Amino acid sequence: MTRLKFIQNAWEFEERKAARRLPGNTRGIYVLLNKRGKADDFNVVYVGMAGGDETGIRGRLRAHASSIKKAKRWTHFSAFAVWPNVTEAEVRELEGLIRHVYRKDRQVNLLNRQRRFKPLSKVRRRLGGLSR
Repeated sequence: MTRLKFIQNAWEFEERKAARRLPGNTRGIYVLLNKRGKADDFNVVYVGMAGGDETGIRGRLRAHASSIKKAKRWTHFSAFAVWPNVTEAEVRELEGLIRHVYRKDRQVNLLNRQRRFKPLSKVRRRLGGLSR
């Protein structure tokens, strides 16, 4: 088994009610998903992070489940726990990169207020003549 540098554990396409079984204070990235029909087809609704010691992914999912604005929009989630030595700044960078990838997706951006990851613009390079 290959060890990943950032990700220690992953739970993918879990039903919303499974969030209560996540370990407490799990730090990392999570994605709210909406299952479409009976097929194994999901839309990304929201990308978030739990990077501090105060609340973990389980707490964030619980907050989203009780949010009037978000509760009815997601049916499933994926969560990616980081190793203990991964800093909060590194978790924020991972979340920012994912959010940046989805910044022009209207489905995702219904709930994400921060659409792009501003620090990425400092390292972004254009390929000869290509834009965006």
